[in-house]
Amino acid sequence: MSRSILKEAPPLTKSDCFSLFARYKTEFDFPLHFHEEYELNFIENAKGVKRVVGDSMEEIDDLELVLVGPNIPHAWFTHKCQSDKIFEVTIQFHRDLFHETLLKRTQLSSIRELFEHSIKGILFSKETIQQIAPRIKALEHKTGFDSMIELMIILNELSAAKDSRYLSGEKIYNADYIYMDSVRMEKLIEFMNANFNRPVRLAEAATLVNMAETAFSRFFKTKTGVNFVDFLNDIRLGHAARLLIDTKDSIAEVAAACGFTNISNFNRTFKRQKGLTPKDFRHKHGNVGERLIF
Repeated sequence: MSRSILKEAPPLTKSDCFSLFARYKTEFDFPLHFHEEYELNFIENAKGVKRVVGDSMEEIDDLELVLVGPNIPHAWFTHKCQSDKIFEVTIQFHRDLFHETLLKRTQLSSIRELFEHSIKGILFSKETIQQIAPRIKALEHKTGFDSMIELMIILNELSAAKDSRYLSGEKIYNADYIYMDSVRMEKLIEFMNANFNRPVRLAEAATLVNMAETAFSRFFKTKTGVNFVDFLNDIRLGHAARLLIDTKDSIAEVAAACGFTNISNFNRTFKRQKGLTPKDFRHKHGNVGERLIF
């Protein structure tokens, strides 16, 4: 997978059921990225925005609702949109939120199929969006058990929706097929996602898969196309970019939360990848969005 596609680590812990971001914005310029979680993205008043999901690239209308499966590259870009009051609700939830044993039950078969098809990205019709939009907007005001039940209702209604269509073609874009082609790589990806917020030495990762450092470096580069440190920093910077957009944490706090022990190194690494310093990146993205974790 190209280095230009960012491995994002959303701020969703193992103990959370899902996270919800609801915000008004004036532009889209978060880079093309992928992550382990399912993502349901609702966008309103954004005609002319360019959507990229897998190998699909289209301009969107004034209403948009897309379900993106785990590890599918995706992004929305301002493109031709002139609106200064775009409204977006992003819901992210773990791929194991519903255990496979539960999804095999007859009553949940349609939701299981919804998840299976999301590997290509699913675009819902305008009629479906108009029907489900009030529930999606109201979800941010629900908490606890009620919020989880409401999310299940939304997914159930989407699983029965008519006139939805797949966005990406037959080509497999799911990063599982690229990176997780061995038990060792699966263990390493899980390790990095769990430990990106602290210093990690190459020797520690090599020991995890019972390899010498030199052999491990060759192995990792062969599997991913980049070295271990660059891959880990991609995860860290994806998380940092989201924190800069969606929190009021200081840049030093963001750096520390993402495993950077040196603020100068964080600023330099961030600018090299994003083309902007963390301060300028935050300023460019404008208003701080609202993040809700359930």
